[in-house]
Amino acid sequence: MRRRLGSSGLSVTPLALGTMLWGNAVDRHEAGDHLRAFVDGGGNLVDTAYGYGGGDAETILGALLDGTVPRDDLVVCTKAGISRARGERRVDVSRRGLMAQLETSLRRLGTDHVDLWLVHTWSDDVPLSETLSALEWAAASGRARYVGVSNYSGWQSARAFSLLEAARIPLVANEIEYSLVCRTPEHEVAPAATGLGFGLLPWSPLGRGVLTGKYRNGIPSGSRAASDDFPGFASRFLGEQSARVAEAVAMAARGLGVKPGEVALAWVRDRPGVAAPIVGARTLTQLRSSLASLELVLPEEIVAALDDVSA
Repeated sequence: MRRRLGSSGLSVTPLALGTMLWGNAVDRHEAGDHLRAFVDGGGNLVDTAYGYGGGDAETILGALLDGTVPRDDLVVCTKAGISRARGERRVDVSRRGLMAQLETSLRRLGTDHVDLWLVHTWSDDVPLSETLSALEWAAASGRARYVGVSNYSGWQSARAFSLLEAARIPLVANEIEYSLVCRTPEHEVAPAATGLGFGLLPWSPLGRGVLTGKYRNGIPSGSRAASDDFPGFASRFLGEQSARVAEAVAMAARGLGVKPGEVALAWVRDRPGVAAPIVGARTLTQLRSSLASLELVLPEEIVAALDDVSA
């Protein structure tokens, strides 16, 4: 089961493996188990970033390429523009910063190219034309087979698309937060994606864990909401409206005989413009549950009910 990433020729599985937890909650051995299970389950798109785990995520993935999974079996996506220094989040989407980070990413990954390279975030501090010039350089030099953006709004995506199109370089993806409890992309980003032909890669498609149902009776120890590494990560979606959506997802799951997370993933997977939701599992059990969603097709009446309660 493969999909084109937007209107590009790049084929990806409709579920991607995220590595934001690698080097923190997921150690090297566990990461190897996750990657093997993901590929064995039919997955091929692995998403990482320069700043994940302070660089450990890319280093761990690089150590697993070829030794654990053949490099050519994967579509490797990484991002540049966000880093952390002494616990402080730093954004640098200048040409100098982006180029330096890609070179470091390639070294960590032990490869001469990535299949997809994204600017991790928008910044008003750098002209967009300068930021995009780094994408042009990466594509022209072969360091990136395809390029795109992340966390760009609708107008930002459209502007970036048009500027890259003038350079004859397609913008093929926008990685954004999108789930049943975060439907903001439907206002502008999703229409831009379907209209212009780039694919959406939803991050946190399980609503930062809320849609799995694990927060229905409080905050369990070991969850990201209770983690020192991701303080406040899930708190945005622990209100009454999100609780109603999570309950509806759980009810649908009971009726279908599957887990709530599978329902939530299947819903976002089949939204217009979406290529592949990105799942970041803490345990192998969580990952296998996410992979099970690939076989799930939601009945139209359940989709309509979920649309209504989450509107």
